[in-house]
Amino acid sequence: MKIIITESQLKQLINESGIRDIKQISKRYKKAKIYFHQDLDGVTTALAMKNYLEQNGIEVVDAEVIQYGAKEFAIKKPEGEGDVMPVLVDFAHGKPMFVIHTDHHDSQAGVEKDTATSFRHSRSNVETISQILSPKEIFTADDILLISTVDSANFVANNITPEMVMNYLFKYDKNETLKRNKMLMGLVVNKLLLAYKNKPNFLEDIVLNAKPSLLSILNFIKKVAVEKGYANPEQLTKNTEDYVQSRKDSGVEITGNILSQYGFGSTTKPGAYDRYTPFRNNPDADFLVTGMPFGSVQASCNPFKESRALKGINLGEIKDQVLLDFKPELEKQILTFRIIKRIAEKEATKESVGFTSKDMMALYGSMPSYDPNTQSINGYDFLVANSGGHKCITNISGINFMYSGYDKPYTKDLPKEAIPIAFYEGDNSFIKDIKQKLLRFRKLSEKQIQAAINGMKREGIDTEALMNQKQERGYLDLVKEMKDRFVDILNEIMTNN
Repeated sequence: MKIIITESQLKQLINESGIRDIKQISKRYKKAKIYFHQDLDGVTTALAMKNYLEQNGIEVVDAEVIQYGAKEFAIKKPEGEGDVMPVLVDFAHGKPMFVIHTDHHDSQAGVEKDTATSFRHSRSNVETISQILSPKEIFTADDILLISTVDSANFVANNITPEMVMNYLFKYDKNETLKRNKMLMGLVVNKLLLAYKNKPNFLEDIVLNAKPSLLSILNFIKKVAVEKGYANPEQLTKNTEDYVQSRKDSGVEITGNILSQYGFGSTTKPGAYDRYTPFRNNPDADFLVTGMPFGSVQASCNPFKESRALKGINLGEIKDQVLLDFKPELEKQILTFRIIKRIAEKEATKESVGFTSKDMMALYGSMPSYDPNTQSINGYDFLVANSGGHKCITNISGINFMYSGYDKPYTKDLPKEAIPIAFYEGDNSFIKDIKQKLLRFRKLSEKQIQAAINGMKREGIDTEALMNQKQERGYLDLVKEMKDRFVDILNEIMTNN
């Protein structure tokens, strides 16, 4: 039986899509404040949410940055049961104060049952709001592509180089397509946004005043930068190039195809620092491990290198192994609510939401060692709960909490030797485990490739030329040039292993 949907029914379906109970929410609240993450996806998601709320008759009157760590607990308390609705976007930690919460990460914590949520795993949060929740497109598809590319570091698929990502100046290139020019412009928007993001109210002003488009954001940034005397793009470019050169000479150690660094060197000049500098200076490297003085370690793949996906390395799994290596020692350390609260609130004021018992339960209540009677957790479970990521980028966070207790002062910058998870007995645990994994994978891959070649032979495919390529350029280059059927067979074998 054919089902016919009338135009009026279709409009009704469209109007009912989006945030749960948005029509009822709009009757309760006529104003809203948006809390958003401090990056390109966070800013554009906030702009998309602003547009979406306005479609439903809710005026956005304020905005505030929220960051993981101390800034999360330093955000201002809402004014009781006031008329301004708190809305959270692009952030994985919820709180009872939020009426609406939308996010795109793998998991969320602290989300109340009464909160109207929209959690959909995607490359960017703005993609969901602009193209799924809203009955009409907010950001264009080209803008969404660039934002998602930046947020997921999917640079290889879009032929983006480190130089493009680190560019502050956009000039229309007549030899490129309109779509390509839009992408290059978007990269400049991202770079300028990162350069000025710590300026007072800079990101909040974008959310409240720009239109939902990368071009509008770019024009707004240029206008504000001139009016407030920010460093211009030419100066930012020089600062970046000076920083890139300084990191060539020192600060980054190379172990095979793995880079490591402790801290970022001098980043005082505006626009100098860029997270991809080590890969720009060392384009053949596959991985970067960074130990940060504030108590965090990050490992990442080279997002500009096409063969990175063939390495067979899951940095998330390696992060788990690194923590297991230190589990006996970490389990001896007990962190109480009082200790965690003191460190978490180091930037909080009397107006801040602070770190509460609900936060303690939301973030750590499901961990095996959590004791609800004493509100305490051991160091291993604490780091597991604060660490995360995926195959190509992962973090271990909260190491600084291991060095603060009732009678210990808070340490802002830890020395290199105080982060054994990153730098252990003169060696880097991440580097050690990545190297071991690479060796095992290479041995396994040789066997897998031979099995795939045998599969091709059974299908009557001539493999002699491919074998010659293998001998001349190595198996990674061979895989890159395999015929479709070879790759299919290889993927099947690797999946089974």
